[in-house]
Amino acid sequence: MPLFRLSRAEIARAWGGGPVPGERAVAAYDEDSLTMAVEAARDCLRGADLSAVGGVYFASTTAPYKEKQHAATIAAVLGLPETAVSMDFGGSLRAGTNALAAALDAVESGRVGSVLVCAADMRLGYPAGPAEVNFGDGAAALLVQARDTLAEVVRFDSRYYEIQDVWRSDRDTFVRATEDRFAMEEGYLRVMTEGIAATLRAAGLQPSEVNRVALNSPNTRQLRSLAQRLRFDEKMQVADVLHLSVGDTGCAMSLMSLVAALEQASSGERILLASYGNGCDVAVFETTDKLAAVQAGIPFGRRGVRGHIASKSPLGSYERYLRWRELVELQPPARPPLEIRTPSPAAQWREVPWELRLTGTKCRVCGTPQYPPQRVCVTCHSKDQMDPYRFADIPARVFSFSHDYVMQTVDPPVTVTFVDFEGGGRLMCDMTDRDPEAVTVGMPVEMTFRRLYYVGGIYNYWWKCRPVRGTTPGQEG
Repeated sequence: MPLFRLSRAEIARAWGGGPVPGERAVAAYDEDSLTMAVEAARDCLRGADLSAVGGVYFASTTAPYKEKQHAATIAAVLGLPETAVSMDFGGSLRAGTNALAAALDAVESGRVGSVLVCAADMRLGYPAGPAEVNFGDGAAALLVQARDTLAEVVRFDSRYYEIQDVWRSDRDTFVRATEDRFAMEEGYLRVMTEGIAATLRAAGLQPSEVNRVALNSPNTRQLRSLAQRLRFDEKMQVADVLHLSVGDTGCAMSLMSLVAALEQASSGERILLASYGNGCDVAVFETTDKLAAVQAGIPFGRRGVRGHIASKSPLGSYERYLRWRELVELQPPARPPLEIRTPSPAAQWREVPWELRLTGTKCRVCGTPQYPPQRVCVTCHSKDQMDPYRFADIPARVFSFSHDYVMQTVDPPVTVTFVDFEGGGRLMCDMTDRDPEAVTVGMPVEMTFRRLYYVGGIYNYWWKCRPVRGTTPGQEG
């Protein structure tokens, strides 16, 4: 989940509505579905052998490009083998579970040994509408493999259902929905009730024999209605950790709910996963004895759902949200903005290894890491004695910084930072997710993959540093 949270009461204040409980997660101005998927994938793969990952499947209804594969970008950022299979899934709130089903089939068939499934969304609801309050931004990642699994699939069923209930056309900015009662009664509740009941019958299970239920739903009221129809215990089986603290995260929600259930489960439990979107996908999992070791997150430091919910910072105002989403036109700066030329596709292609992966070099003679990659060592001056060295996961500290209030940005000021990496290496980059007043020399930071700008039809991505989540004043957790 992104660091920032916007109080629903603050949204209601802006439009003169009554008090609304909870808050929603808000992606920062330099985040999108792609960067959030990378963030979730890095958390999932901490300590994993990246060379053994055989594919990346990316699901989103809000992907940055309409024609360009995002899974390939994610694979490049993570540094996966060039032979990894990459696929994009979209067009439905079931895209996350569609990708999961495809990954399970690919691994079961033996085509690949493992597949990383990423789902992310940052949907826009009409201002002053219920979707704006209920939606939230977020991503989830799961690694599907044949052995040493946390949970094994008992059954996976799918069914389609044609209905115009929630949609966004190729001409729309905001998500549309038909009349609420029709959408819920004839769409979500009907299809999910029938689909889940059919899967339980086929698996020979009663609702009471399921330990945990992971679902996507538009709001807490519909989640409660579905649980009652299926005779699930709301408190014991349907643990809702997302609506009040994060919001409806679109095609990522069901997988985020599955991760939350896995964080709380014990070995031998049954978990039911279901997602809705012009039909439903329903799966039954049974947890294994491998689960406890991953829950501990040792020694890899995974944040997971609990860590990301606990680590948060208030966005402050609804107006800031509007500015970040570029939903209001701002007064341009008094002086012309600095020229930003359209990125060169050829240059971007050449720079994939060191730019997207944040890979520098390390001298074989003296052991000095350096970025960008060098042929001649800056310390011992040895020539062509370098090995690749990835900086993205190395802890770092602020060496120096400055706040630029003149440079054009939707989130002033721009915090330009020099960071020193543990073990050596120095890098100049922007700092994000920070309170300018709390930035200090020597503070610990971590690297995060973010969007720099959009120009000429091209999104330009690179790495920024940020205060380590949960350790900075102003962040809870």
